[in-house]
Amino acid sequence: MTRRPYPLRVTHSEGEVEIRPMTAADEAAVLAFAQRQNAHDLLFLPRDISAPKVLSAWIKEIERGGMTSLVVARGADVVGCGALARDPLSWSPHVGEVRVLVGREVRGEGVGRALSQEMFALALEAGLEKIVAQMTVDQVGAIGVFEGLGFRAEALLREHVKDREGRRHDIVVLAHDVAEALARVQAYGLGAVPSA
Repeated sequence: MTRRPYPLRVTHSEGEVEIRPMTAADEAAVLAFAQRQNAHDLLFLPRDISAPKVLSAWIKEIERGGMTSLVVARGADVVGCGALARDPLSWSPHVGEVRVLVGREVRGEGVGRALSQEMFALALEAGLEKIVAQMTVDQVGAIGVFEGLGFRAEALLREHVKDREGRRHDIVVLAHDVAEALARVQAYGLGAVPSA
C-alpha cells in the first residue's frame, strides 16, 4: 500500500478532479469510462479495458496486490485511470511499466500530467530502477508529458499493435532510468530527486 497522501485534488477549467487509489468499488465507473473512449485512445494500454472481462481481471490483480492503480474522478464519474505494472518474479524485477489513460474532456488541462506524475511517484516509492511507458507514435501530447518527466524514446516497435479494424500501429517505448537520474543527483550533491 502506498504512503502517498490521497485523495489528491487537481483543479482545471471545468472545476476539480480527485486522484485516488482504484478499488473494486470503481469497476463499473471505470468500465463506463473505458467504453466512452475511442478505440485509438485505448491503444495507450496493452489490453482493451472496455471489455468487462479484461477490467475484471485488472481489479483482481489490484486486490491481489500485483498492480498499483489510480483513478481520476469527477464526482461519481471516472475521467482517467493509471496503473503501475511490474513482475517481481521476472528477470526484470527492477522495471515497472506506467500505463495512463485520460478522457478527452480533461485533456490539455494538466490532469494527465498530474496523473502521470503520481504514477511516476508510485514507481519511485516502489523502489523501481527503470520505468517504461508505451504509446502509439501519433499520441504526441502524451509523449510530451512523459518526456517532460524525463522519459526518453528507447525503442520503436513497428506495426506492433492492431486496432479493432485490423489496422497496425507503431509503438514508441519511452523509458526513464531512475537509478541513473538518482546517481546524477547525488553526484551533484542535491540529495533529492528533481521534481517533475
